[in-house]
Amino acid sequence: MEGCVKTFLEKKGYPINTKAAEIIQICDDWYSNRRITGFHDRRTIQGVEYELSRLNFAKRCCSDDANQCEILEINAGAGEQAEAVNTLLSDSQFNTQYRKQLEKTSADGTVACYVRLDRAVLYNDNKVRGGRIRLNYVEADCFIPLTVENDIVTEAAFSGSALKKGKKQTTLVMFTLDERNTYIAETHIFDDMGHELKELEAVLQLGDVKPFAVMRNAEVNNLDNMEGFGLPKLWNAIPMLKAIDLCYNVLYSDLDKAEKILLVNELLCEFGKDGKPALTPEQKKLFVLLGEKLPKDKELIQEYNPDIRIDQITKAFELALSILSMSFGYGTKKYSFENGQITTATEYIGERQDQMQELNRQRQEATRYIQDICKALMWFSNTFNGTGFSLDTEILVDFDDSYITDKETELERKRNDALSFDIPQLTIWYLMDAYSLTENEATALVSAKQEREEEDSDRDNED
Repeated sequence: MEGCVKTFLEKKGYPINTKAAEIIQICDDWYSNRRITGFHDRRTIQGVEYELSRLNFAKRCCSDDANQCEILEINAGAGEQAEAVNTLLSDSQFNTQYRKQLEKTSADGTVACYVRLDRAVLYNDNKVRGGRIRLNYVEADCFIPLTVENDIVTEAAFSGSALKKGKKQTTLVMFTLDERNTYIAETHIFDDMGHELKELEAVLQLGDVKPFAVMRNAEVNNLDNMEGFGLPKLWNAIPMLKAIDLCYNVLYSDLDKAEKILLVNELLCEFGKDGKPALTPEQKKLFVLLGEKLPKDKELIQEYNPDIRIDQITKAFELALSILSMSFGYGTKKYSFENGQITTATEYIGERQDQMQELNRQRQEATRYIQDICKALMWFSNTFNGTGFSLDTEILVDFDDSYITDKETELERKRNDALSFDIPQLTIWYLMDAYSLTENEATALVSAKQEREEEDSDRDNED
C-alpha cells in the first residue's frame, strides 16, 4: 500500500491494519518465490556466503488448490439476461482473472473485485448515464476493509498504482454507506509525489446493492488482528516450505559433490613453478593401462566415491510433504512419495475424505463471491444503461469436476447403468461422454439401434 493512501485514510479516521499487511506480505513473498532474508541467505563453516535454492512449492500448492474451484458456467437467469451478464463478465476477462484470484486466495487469504464505470456522461442534474461497465480485480495488499459486521465486509477501500504519461499515479476508491444505507463511491487520485489531484476527485451516489465482492479462504481465520481478511493458507505452511527447500538443497549438495575423486600419492607427481602437482603424460598412460592393478595401490592411488544419501533424504521429504499436506487442509496424502514418484492432489482426490470437505467449503465461498459480482453488474447495468434485469434471479454456478473425478471410472459406471437398465436416455448420456457426441447425434444412434431391433423382431415373428 502506498504511503499517500495510508495517510489519506488515517486522516479520514480509518486506521490501517499493519499486522494483517505484514502477514499478507510474508505469504506473498513465498508465493512469488522471492528470496526470504534470514533463511535463504546462508554461510558455510568457512564463512563463504551462498544462497539456498528455491523449489517454489508454495506456488504449486496454491495452483493445485485453484484447480478444484474452476468454473464451467455461470447462469444468471434465462435468455437475454444470462447472455448479457456473461458478456459483461467476458468483457472484463473474468474467467482468466478469476483463475488468478483463486491462487491468490490460497496464498494471501483474500481477493476482491469492484465494479467501475468508464466513459460515463455526467448531465446537468448531476446524474450519470451510459458508460462501460467493467470489473477491477484487487489483491489482498490493495484491499482495505473499512467496516466489518458479523464477519461481512460492508464498507471497503481499494488502491492501485499505474503509470500515467511516464509518472506513477495512485488511485484510491472508497465504497461507504450513507445515512440511508445506500452506497457512495469516492475516487481519489494521487500523483507520484503523493499529492492528491483534487480536480480528478469524483463522488458517485449508488444504491443499496453492494458494488464490490470479497472472496476469502473458507478456513476460519484464527489469527489475531485480521478482521475482514481471510486466513492465508501459506502462513501455516511456511515451516514445511522451509523444510522442503532444505531437503532439496541437501539432495542438490550431495549430487553436486558426487563426482569421483582420484587421490594420488605426491611421490607420483611432479611439481611446477607454481607449486601445484601434476602427472606427466607417461604417468597418466600408466594409470589408464594398469588401473587398480598397481602394486600397493592404497599408497599410490586411491578412489573416493561420495555417497548420495537418497534414502535418508527421501524419508525427510516424505515427512515434510505429509505435514505440508496437513497444513493445507487435505490430510496427509495430498503430496507424498509413492514408488519413487510424487503423488499429487489429482490422484489423492479419489479418496477425498479430507479434500472434499475442504473443497465444498471453498466452493460455497466462491459461489457467494460470483453471485455478489453478478448482482452488482446487473444493478449497474439497470441504473446506468437502462436495462431491466431482475436482481432477485437465482444465480447458479457450475464448477468443473474433471480435476476431482476419475473419467474412466465414471464412464464405466455410466456404461454399466446403460446396459443394466432399459432406459434409452442413459445410453444417450453414455455415448455423449464417451465419444464427445452431441445429444442429437447420440439420440440418432440409439434410435437407429432401436429401429433395427424392432425390424429383426418383426422378421422373427413372421418366421
